[in-house]
Amino acid sequence: MTKNTKVSILFIFIGILSFILADLEVSTVDTTQLTKDFFYSIFDLKFNDYSILFDAFLNTISIAILAIFFSSIIGFFLALFFNFLLVRISLAITRAIHELFWALIFLQIFGLNTLTALLAIVIPYSAILGKVYAEILEEHDTFPKVLRGKDALSYFLFTKIPDAFPHLVSYTLYRFECALRSTAILGFVGITTLGYYLSSSFMQGIYSEVWMILISFYIVIATIKYWFTKYSFPFLVIASFFYLDDFKGFNLDNLIRFVTNDIVPHPIRNDLGFEKTLSWFSNIFTNEIVPGTINTIVLTQLSLVLTAVLALILFPLLSQKFVSKPTRVLSHIVLVILRSTPEYILAYIFLQLFGPSMLPAALALMLHNGSIIGHLMGNETTLITLRAGVSKKRINLYFYEIMPRVYNQFLAYLFYRWEIIMRESAILGILGIATLGFFIDSAIADFRLDKMFLLLVVTALLNILVDLISRKVRAYLRVDENITSCGCSLK
Repeated sequence: MTKNTKVSILFIFIGILSFILADLEVSTVDTTQLTKDFFYSIFDLKFNDYSILFDAFLNTISIAILAIFFSSIIGFFLALFFNFLLVRISLAITRAIHELFWALIFLQIFGLNTLTALLAIVIPYSAILGKVYAEILEEHDTFPKVLRGKDALSYFLFTKIPDAFPHLVSYTLYRFECALRSTAILGFVGITTLGYYLSSSFMQGIYSEVWMILISFYIVIATIKYWFTKYSFPFLVIASFFYLDDFKGFNLDNLIRFVTNDIVPHPIRNDLGFEKTLSWFSNIFTNEIVPGTINTIVLTQLSLVLTAVLALILFPLLSQKFVSKPTRVLSHIVLVILRSTPEYILAYIFLQLFGPSMLPAALALMLHNGSIIGHLMGNETTLITLRAGVSKKRINLYFYEIMPRVYNQFLAYLFYRWEIIMRESAILGILGIATLGFFIDSAIADFRLDKMFLLLVVTALLNILVDLISRKVRAYLRVDENITSCGCSLK
């Protein structure tokens, strides 16, 4: 039995077990009319006040631009020290916490303003960029000693960085697209970006406005390469600084109070003794950490299996080995829409249609991540040269020619998305699904920030554990070569 087969069987078994344990109940009485109203509204696009919508777009774009500007600078600096264990551990913890969780934290310290939005994006993105930049630079550290010279700094500045620069820029551009999506969903916690008005329109049942926001957002994403270039970037950064004038809110006293008082466990803060502290922790562990962790893992594994199935179905629709050009173009458009829509927004839409359960979250994670991997797999198969005399029958071509040659790469893509799916599974608890995010949101609502901090630590450790397992699996399968530069959109 091959390594691929062993991993796949275990993977499928865990997925089936998760499916059995998952709460997939449809709790809405009848979604037929609601579904019709929602999808038919696409033919009646409108918005009550276009000036408000325009401001929301400018807020979203400006915050994303400044966030990627600061993140890329900080991330590059961190990449230079990534070989230090303390730096790697710090970045792993930082990027394991979702942007929405960071936003919820900073709302307690700085309030509802631009500073909160920027910090919520910059902190995790700096960690992500630091890690990926370090990996890209390592991949390009292949020059022989004779070409390196005696000056390490000169080699780094004039040889290594110029060689890696196209990949560094490529990944930064992709991360900016992610920043746009992340900034949009900050509206769900009160920041006046697109998500704020999307949530408001959906709650009021004004689906024509929902579609107006979504389609406008797709257009912005689809046209990034035309308006976000190396030539326009300096002007966009300057314009964003001037447009976002609400940087007030930093209060050192609030920050000190948060660190030294608010997140300190209640029994320790009030000197209630070891027994009370142990009881406090035991209660949270039993009633929130254990069920929240189990539900997060179940949702993650279920979504991972569904993602794999969808990706295997979708990638032939993007490959010239299987379908005609019109079909490929249409499939590409559909997948661009799916992967451009943040999982949180997809889950929010499905939540209105099917009610609170793991079903909306699993569907959202499947569609978003399946479309990403399907897109990458389609590109991979297009580059394959078929052997002479291979069967022209599509089903035989799929199972006996293409799949055996791309399956290793498929598993690599899948396990790279595992950590991302885990982070999203946790945050989707804010929508009412009983993952760790649900208990974190409840703790914030009750202003029990000490409990919130403990649950965030558990969430971060869970993500780090998944990342370590993913690395071990990829090392076992030997599918990790040069994936950073060839498939950077996985991160």
